[in-house]
Amino acid sequence: MKPIHPISLALGLLLCVQGMMLAQETTPIDSTLTITTADGIADVVTATAKDSVQPFKRFKAEGVTAVVGDYVVLDSDIDKSYVELQAQGIATEDISRCELLGKLLEDKLYAHHAKIDSILIPDAQINGRIDQQIQYMVSELGSEEKVAAYYKKSNIAELRSELFEVNKTLQLAGEMQRKVVENVEITPEEIREFFYAIPEEERPTFSAEVEVAQIVIEPEVTEAAKQRVIDRLNEFRRDIVENGASFASKAVLYSKDGSASKGGLLPGIKKSSPYDKKFKDVAFSLREGEVSEPFETEFGFHILKVDKIRGQEIDVRHIILFPEVSQEIIDKARVEIDSIRAKIVAGDLEFAEAAKLYSDEEETRNDGGQLSNPVTLDTRFDLTKMDPTLSAQVYNLKAGEVSKVYTDRDYTGKSSFKILTVTGRYDEHTADFAKDYEKVKELALKEKQIRAIQKWQEKKIQETYINVNEDYHDCQFASNWLKTQS
Repeated sequence: MKPIHPISLALGLLLCVQGMMLAQETTPIDSTLTITTADGIADVVTATAKDSVQPFKRFKAEGVTAVVGDYVVLDSDIDKSYVELQAQGIATEDISRCELLGKLLEDKLYAHHAKIDSILIPDAQINGRIDQQIQYMVSELGSEEKVAAYYKKSNIAELRSELFEVNKTLQLAGEMQRKVVENVEITPEEIREFFYAIPEEERPTFSAEVEVAQIVIEPEVTEAAKQRVIDRLNEFRRDIVENGASFASKAVLYSKDGSASKGGLLPGIKKSSPYDKKFKDVAFSLREGEVSEPFETEFGFHILKVDKIRGQEIDVRHIILFPEVSQEIIDKARVEIDSIRAKIVAGDLEFAEAAKLYSDEEETRNDGGQLSNPVTLDTRFDLTKMDPTLSAQVYNLKAGEVSKVYTDRDYTGKSSFKILTVTGRYDEHTADFAKDYEKVKELALKEKQIRAIQKWQEKKIQETYINVNEDYHDCQFASNWLKTQS
């Protein structure tokens, strides 16, 4: 197995990076297939509507680097790719413009044929992705105004519009690529041939892995504590509804999450937005200006007000509070987990049985506390990629050994107590066909999918009109993007 070159890795990340890019400055192609630039009209395309292989005169539009089917790549798109890679902390010194152009050409080829194959991406899906991107950027920069200014846009709506086109192209490309490989399967014989074709000294090394189970004891939140929070929120609501108090001011003073500094404002919520279902249900049940009764989600207790309704999108403000837990109840939970650990260590109780009987974590309780890796969906965790907090607790544990009790705190400041055990440990080792069959199968399947993509790409390049600016004719592309050009 050859090591992955850093340039290839960086280019592989570019698809994700471009989701956060400024939109491309597209050059429109009208119904006569005449390409119009800001300075006028470029050469007229002579084409047949029935074939995506279109004879095309030399492209003269200023700033245009390439055309792939219905898509245009501008020279500035390559510049933006460098900027975005650098913003992600990726070194670009060894990445050439030719390599970035090759990646952009691939994306456009996939998107073009996705349209031909009538692959559709719902606007709601694209807008949901944009919501997530903007929420992330706001969390990093502080406000929508700062995000718009960072991307040199006059307002957030302008940025949303450009992000829509970028995301649509990327999602079309992704769906087309998935379609190419969706029916690729691999047989046991192909897996065996793949593995044994790798010289022994070049076979991959798999990192040390562990399987982990845990028992979680959470200090009990009493009904009295919950009621105190509900009563407090009702006080806020009465003051707002009956006395005209400012919801935003209440949020600034009392709300317990990051939106408090903005008066509890959560703008642009849609039914597809990544918020708690109960939260969205309440928000979309209210009229503009109405304040909700207190309600509970998995995050805490809320009241919210609808500031503005714009069709299927609303702006809301909310106040969130968390019930207080007394030190006496916290101490009681600590005594409980200490007692459970003592019984397990003494051999009076199996860890898995204790998890089923006592753990407060519903997701793992019925599996004896066994954790699942959210990335691979199996039970093994690569020690080099684990959450640092979890890794620190289990790194030196032997299989079957129980960790000391440690305190975990969530974003609300709420404490819980945990003990962990290693249910399986697998040292770093060179790939073994029998022991690592599933991992070898995954590698073999990926290689076969790559070959399928390459074959598809070679075929579609020949069928698709592609024109690359002569400034890039000296590039050594991995694919035949220059096919008939001199």
